[in-house]
Amino acid sequence: MTTREIAGLAEIAAPKLTKFLKSMEMIFNRKDSLYMEYLCGGFVTILDDDYPNTLREIYNPPAAFFYLGDIDLLKYKSIAIVGAREATWYGKRVTRELVRGLVDNCFVTVSGMALGIDTYVHEETIIAKGKTIAVVGCGFDTVYPIKNARLHEEIACNHLIITEYIRTSRPLPFHFPSRNRIIAGISKGTCIVEAKKRSGSLITAQLALDMGHEVFAVPGNILLPSSEGCHKLIQDGAKCVTCFSDILEEFYN
Repeated sequence: MTTREIAGLAEIAAPKLTKFLKSMEMIFNRKDSLYMEYLCGGFVTILDDDYPNTLREIYNPPAAFFYLGDIDLLKYKSIAIVGAREATWYGKRVTRELVRGLVDNCFVTVSGMALGIDTYVHEETIIAKGKTIAVVGCGFDTVYPIKNARLHEEIACNHLIITEYIRTSRPLPFHFPSRNRIIAGISKGTCIVEAKKRSGSLITAQLALDMGHEVFAVPGNILLPSSEGCHKLIQDGAKCVTCFSDILEEFYN
């Protein structure tokens, strides 16, 4: 059945016909794009066994996502660590200590491959010979940020990258708050290392809270804006983290 025949059955009025036909064309094109991605492999739908149960339970779970690497990493216990793009020396040092402790206790780390804390999470996990998962906000034919091209390749080959966006999808600004629900959804808990009063990291923390997952925050210098978000989270009830064992005890006690 053609789109015009569908429009006729739906009794679409003439003034709205053009918009209706354009909308239907976009729907059919997306369906074809999804099918081509499926043929290329690395494609999981919400009906598949490989789809994480914790992700099914979130608000607005992705109907499908694409992946590069080891999909079995989604079956392991994991902690998300996210933070500021303009990471301080303190944030980098804290990230290293937290990651090494979590890796030593067989946790997989999760982050968003953004510049700053996210990047250090992935890099320090690899250095510690652990496993990491990156959730990105664009299609796999785009590496963003481009500075992380080598990191992207390493994670795709030996760890796991996932996205809900098809190839040709650019890293648009609204993609990143949306992908944060996946970061929180596949993780047992979320730890914020550095965050200003308004940041994407706080969106991830709020999403984790809404899901009933653990939320952790690292205190910092009270004089620096980069710690204001973390301090607000702690005031609101997030667990204050001063070492990796503060995270572990929530899962082993």
